[in-house]
Amino acid sequence: MRRLAIWILGLMGWKVTQDMPQGVSKAVVVMAPHTSNWDFVYGRLGFAKWGITPRMMIKKESFFFPLGVVLRALGAFPIDRGFSTGTIKRVTALINESDSFFLLIAPEGTRKLAKNWKKGFYFVAQQAKVPIICGYLDYKTKTGGMGLMLYPSGDYDADLKKIQDFYKDKQAKYPEKFSLSPENLKKNQG
Repeated sequence: MRRLAIWILGLMGWKVTQDMPQGVSKAVVVMAPHTSNWDFVYGRLGFAKWGITPRMMIKKESFFFPLGVVLRALGAFPIDRGFSTGTIKRVTALINESDSFFLLIAPEGTRKLAKNWKKGFYFVAQQAKVPIICGYLDYKTKTGGMGLMLYPSGDYDADLKKIQDFYKDKQAKYPEKFSLSPENLKKNQG
């Protein structure tokens, strides 16, 4: 499967330039920018190159037959977006119960323009005591991979600034749909 993933990525003009950090078996992987369904295809092929099946939270409404069967096979599990209480605890428990668990999260929470990122990825990593790894797709250079890795310090704003600084030079498929949080932009200008 790994060779096939590399071959398909190459055929599509993409290459993985930064690998998964060595010695990490559990992490919250933030994938950005996320503005297209193609992001999933390229990202999933990148994970296949590493022999990793990432886990993803997807709205429960998507788990109808037969799509639900396919989603589960791809590593997805259902989340009730209308009832978020307990989601962080549930996901933290899944991570802690596993020997290997890479939770893949698009911090924007949508492919549409989102002015502020969702905070859940940070608190899951903090509670599970696992690192946050910044995964990326850069459509300008047709490269993807893993970059910055950090453990949550407890200072969300400072850590988010480091994470978003990493993404400043990454180009989305639809750049007009990708935004860093306005607070971070102000800090970068000041």
